[in-house]
Amino acid sequence: MKEMNMKRRMERSAVAGFTLIELLLVMVILAILAAVVVPKFTGRALQAKITAAQTDVSNLKVALDAYEIDNGSYPTTEQGLAQLLNASASGHAYIDKVPPDPFGNAYVYRCPGTNGKDYDLFSCGPDGVEGGGDDIPNDH
Repeated sequence: MKEMNMKRRMERSAVAGFTLIELLLVMVILAILAAVVVPKFTGRALQAKITAAQTDVSNLKVALDAYEIDNGSYPTTEQGLAQLLNASASGHAYIDKVPPDPFGNAYVYRCPGTNGKDYDLFSCGPDGVEGGGDDIPNDH
């Protein structure tokens, strides 16, 4: 009787678990799925930051244009974007705060701008350095 019970236990334990081959097969399938899915999401965080910077630049551009309409000129480079925090003739500031760009740096503002533009306004992009091809301009 004892022999029969031991035999049943051994059969159950052998059937109840997974073999090494089965576990490896599952791991290979998961690795293949990860290899397909992960690349699709890796650039999303950077793209979201770029889109946020473009939106901020656009919003700052609207505030600068409203400032220019009220005051006859854009803030100087020395005054900077902080000038938009001052109250307009209507008693309201043009913006609530000057946000940093999504990469943690200040937006670059220059007035007068280069190439005949009224002003330059841009984010230095992911590298935080002006130039280099990843700047996010105001397209003014």
